[in-house]
Amino acid sequence: MKILCVCGLGQGTSLILKMNVETVLSQLGIAADVDNTDVSSASSEQSDFIITSKELAESLASHPSKIVIVNNYFDMEEIKQALEENLSS
Repeated sequence: MKILCVCGLGQGTSLILKMNVETVLSQLGIAADVDNTDVSSASSEQSDFIITSKELAESLASHPSKIVIVNNYFDMEEIKQALEENLSS
């Protein structure tokens, strides 16, 4: 499974989200290849899931990946809930 963590510039915020997603996936016992990138690059990359904010999700609406919205990239509980809801479906 491939997951992209996306922010506007693909540097700081998406890297934090990537690390937090990896932590939550580890806690859930789920193996995945997690990368971070900017919204422009994400539109041309292939993945199973894209994790991003509501604002950026709108610009990725035509992407074939399932979009997972996380509002607070630092909230481990929100990330866990979003992953559990979306990875099981």
